[in-house]
Amino acid sequence: MGIQKGINKIVDAVKPTLGPLPRIVAIERILDERMPELLDDGGTIAKRIIQLKDPNEDVGAMIVRDFLLNLQDQVGDGTAIGAVLLQYLYNESLKYIVSGGNVARFKHYLKEGAEIVIDNLFNMITPLEGQEKLTQVAKTLCGNEELARMLGEIFDIIGEYGRLEIRAGYKRSLDREYIEGMYWERGVVSREMISNKRASKVVLNNPAILISDMEIHNPRMLIPVIEIAAKSKFRSLLIIGEEFSDSAIGLILSNNNPKKLKIVAVKTPGWNPEEHAEAIEDLSILTGGKPFIKAAGNSFDNISAKDFGFARQAWADKYNFGIIGGKGDPKTIRKHINKLRRTHEETADPVVYEKLRVRIGKLMGGTAVLWIGGDTELEINSIQEIAKKTSIIMREALRSGILPGGGTAYLDCKSVLERKLEDSSETDQIAAYKILLRGLEEPTRTIIRNAGYDDSEIIAQIKKAGKGYGFDALSGKIVKMMEAGIWDTASTLQSAFYGAVTTAIMALTIDVIVHRKQESGPVIPRTPGLKKRIKPKSKLG
Repeated sequence: MGIQKGINKIVDAVKPTLGPLPRIVAIERILDERMPELLDDGGTIAKRIIQLKDPNEDVGAMIVRDFLLNLQDQVGDGTAIGAVLLQYLYNESLKYIVSGGNVARFKHYLKEGAEIVIDNLFNMITPLEGQEKLTQVAKTLCGNEELARMLGEIFDIIGEYGRLEIRAGYKRSLDREYIEGMYWERGVVSREMISNKRASKVVLNNPAILISDMEIHNPRMLIPVIEIAAKSKFRSLLIIGEEFSDSAIGLILSNNNPKKLKIVAVKTPGWNPEEHAEAIEDLSILTGGKPFIKAAGNSFDNISAKDFGFARQAWADKYNFGIIGGKGDPKTIRKHINKLRRTHEETADPVVYEKLRVRIGKLMGGTAVLWIGGDTELEINSIQEIAKKTSIIMREALRSGILPGGGTAYLDCKSVLERKLEDSSETDQIAAYKILLRGLEEPTRTIIRNAGYDDSEIIAQIKKAGKGYGFDALSGKIVKMMEAGIWDTASTLQSAFYGAVTTAIMALTIDVIVHRKQESGPVIPRTPGLKKRIKPKSKLG
C-alpha cells in the first residue's frame, strides 16, 4: 500500500522528536553543501519533506504533512503527538478493514469514540493561573530557567491577549520592560515635531486626537482643525492621517506652539486599506473620537470639538506612536473587545487569528518587551526562536487551560472508553473502540522508548499508580504529572487527537489515486546556439 508507506515514512521521521529526551533528525540541505540541518521539531521536519519519489507514497506523506502543518498553525505545537497517534490509528484500522470490516460503520464509531475522548479531556482541564504555574509551564516548554522566569512574569502581567515583543538585546543577559497603553508602528511625519532631541520622543498630555485616513496634500484642509482646537483651548493635538504633503507639514510646524497648542502628526496605522480600517475603528472606540474616512467623502470643513477623541496621554517617536488612557466610553470599549474575542475564538484562519489577538491586546492596554541577550548573534537568534515558540504555546495554555503532560491525559481517558466498550455489541464498534484504547497509549509509549526505557514495563507501572500519574523521562520515575509541573495545553491534546482520528479516517476512505503527468523541465539557452534542459531540483524522499 503506497499511501500507508508514505504515512509511515513521514511519521517515522517525526516520531523521534517526541518527549523531553528527543533524538535528533538530520535533514540534508537541497540548495547548498553545508552540513545537514539537525532538528528536533516535528513541524519543521514536516515542512522540509517536500516530496517522496514514489507518487503513491507521496500522497500518504502529503496527507500527514498537511495535518501536521495545520496543527502547528492552530495551536503552535503537538505535531509529534499528532503524528504518532495518526500512524497507530491508521495502521491498525487498515488491518481491520482489510480483514473484512465495514468501512462506513467502522469510521462512524471511530469518530464517535474520538468525541467521547475529547469531551473527557475537556472535563479534566485545569485553568492556568499565577506566576509560579506560568513559569513552570514555560520551563517545561523551553528548558531555560531564566527565560522561563521572565516569560512567567510577563504573561502573569499581560495575560492571554497582551502584546509581547521579543527583540535582540544589547546585553549578554535577558531583560524585560513594560510599556503602558498601546502603540502602533507609525511615527511622526517630521522629526522637527520632536522637541526633546535627547529623548527622541514627543509626549502630549491630555491630547485631543483627530482620527482619519485622509491624504492631506492641501494645507488648507487642516485650517478648520487647528482653528477649532485653538478655539476650544486644547493644549495639545494629535493628528492622524494617511499622507501629509510638505506644505501640510509646514503648516503644522508653523502653528506648533508648546505654550498654547502643541501639535504632532502621525500616519494612519496599518499597511493596507483593511489594516487602516481596523486601526481607525479601534482608535475611534478607544478615544471616543469620530473617524474621518476618505472613502466616505468626509472632510474637516465642518469639524467640531465633539469630533475629536481624547486620552490621558499620547506619545510619538520616529517609528511609533502610542495612546495611554483613552477616554472612550468604557461600556462601548468592553462591547467591542468582547466582539473581537468572539470572532477570535471562531476563526480558523491562523493569520486572522493572530491579527485579532494583537488588536484585542492593544485595546486592553499594556505591552511587554523581552530583550534577548547572548555572547553571539547565533545564540541570540536561537533563544529568540525558542522564546517566540514558547510564548505562542503559553498563550494557548492561558486560553484553553492545561492537562497532565507526557500522554498521561490520554491514559486517563481510557476508563471512560472502556465503559462504553463494555456496552458495545456491534463488531465494528468494538474494533474501533479497541483501536482507540490502545492508540491512547501510543504517545506515552513513544516518549518512553525515545528515553531508552521498556514501554510495556513502564506502562504497567503507570496503570498500577493510577490516574494522574505518568512517566517523567528526565528522572526515569513515575510521578504525579501535574504536581511535577509536567503539563500540556488542553487545545494541543484535543486538536492532536481529533485531527489524527479525522485524518486517519480520510486516508482510510481513499479508493482511487489520480496522478498528474510529469511535465519535462523548461528549455533555456545557456550560450548562443546551445540549449540545456534544466534538471528538477532534488527533493527529500
